[in-house]
Amino acid sequence: MKKLLLVNTNIEKFPYPIPPIGLSLLASYLAPFYDVRVYDGVFDEGKSLPDLVRSYKPDFIGFSIRNIDDVVADKTIFYMERILEDFIRPVRELTEVPVILGGSGFSVFPEEVMAYTGADYGVIGEGEEVILRLLKSLEAENELPDLPNLVVKNGKNRAKSPPNSFLVYHSIPFSQIDRHIDFNPYKQRGVYSIQTKRGCALGCIYCTYPSLEGKTYRLRDPDDVAREIEEAMDRVGRVTFEFVDSTFNEPAGHAENICRAIIRRKLNPQLRTMGVNPRYTSRELFDLMMEAGFTQIDITPDSAAPVVIRNLNKGFTRKDIERTASLVSEYNLPTMWFFLFGGPGETPETVRQSRDFIDQHIGDEDMVLMLAGLRIYPNTPLEKIALKEGVVREGELLFHPSPYYFSVGTPKSELDRMLLEIRDTHHNCLPASESSPPPEMIQKAIALRKERGLTEPMFRTLLRIRKDIKSTEL
Repeated sequence: MKKLLLVNTNIEKFPYPIPPIGLSLLASYLAPFYDVRVYDGVFDEGKSLPDLVRSYKPDFIGFSIRNIDDVVADKTIFYMERILEDFIRPVRELTEVPVILGGSGFSVFPEEVMAYTGADYGVIGEGEEVILRLLKSLEAENELPDLPNLVVKNGKNRAKSPPNSFLVYHSIPFSQIDRHIDFNPYKQRGVYSIQTKRGCALGCIYCTYPSLEGKTYRLRDPDDVAREIEEAMDRVGRVTFEFVDSTFNEPAGHAENICRAIIRRKLNPQLRTMGVNPRYTSRELFDLMMEAGFTQIDITPDSAAPVVIRNLNKGFTRKDIERTASLVSEYNLPTMWFFLFGGPGETPETVRQSRDFIDQHIGDEDMVLMLAGLRIYPNTPLEKIALKEGVVREGELLFHPSPYYFSVGTPKSELDRMLLEIRDTHHNCLPASESSPPPEMIQKAIALRKERGLTEPMFRTLLRIRKDIKSTEL
């Protein structure tokens, strides 16, 4: 059986380390056909990868590229430099086996990343079936088939368009993340990732999800999701399970069914989720989430100003956000809020409207992360807006340096000043550029949690420490 090494090049650990669910799903899918091994770079950061290549001697190597940069306009970190120097280049110096790229970051900039890394092949978007067919073809030394979304070195034979259909999600085995990587380093601060669907039917102007996963939801059976959590709990013990869908409670009713399936099994897990959409929040949903075991959620309204919400095409209203905030307060469900300032139509008045919402509706124990500027990605409505307004030019490279959109009403310098004012008067509001706590604060938080037996989300412990520091400074 031929050997396949899959490499997770992500090393970002804030706000908490994320295990490689995409690579683990791919590994589970390919396991019947290949001897598959996954290298996780989150904690090792490429250090032992050369030794693994020497000992394992893979016939094919796949690199997953999760992010191109950190989408922080103030001090953008271009991840591709480290990915090339610490992961791809050292492997290239040891072996001439085919190198295949994939992942969400690669899929947004396939030609650019191929040229930057010198890889042999790349797969855009959903990779399971395409990579299997590619590997079978390479193994047999046949001429490459006409595969959708396959990119070949030097840009040859690139698929003309995305695939017309995607995998039925039920056909993909469980990720079994802990069986593909050493999960122990994630137990203290990390999560066990769970995906309940693919696809996104929303139309946020800056987002790449619909182009990568399709515009139609492909839902997993709720009982399968609950069974996956149960089996993982039996193997790894008590950890936090995070639902990593682009939006958890879309389409309407799916999240509720997931919660009911977990409740029926009496699992009592510790759960959190990103992407709670204010459009479909309700008391029923929160009742079910609390009973299922949720201890934290993330909400991403981006703005509380009606005109900006409409311009971003978020699909909900200010009243939806207010209802959601009221439910968060009523159920005392720890929440991280994400606001994205500077979009089309943003003005000092709309920034004030969002600030007023924070003052009136978000408790000081919950965190507010404030991003300034919208990263412009190709083939999105935001790119068209930026071209029309002259923010970028036709044919301008969007890969690097990273271009950002700022409304003419809030140029970057003015927006930065307003967000710093919010930061200085709210201990729980942080600009994205300051959101990563220093190592000594993290260690202090870990010690405090152990000393007091705290089970609250880590962000609340960090906020408590930050509040004490600000009080000392006053």
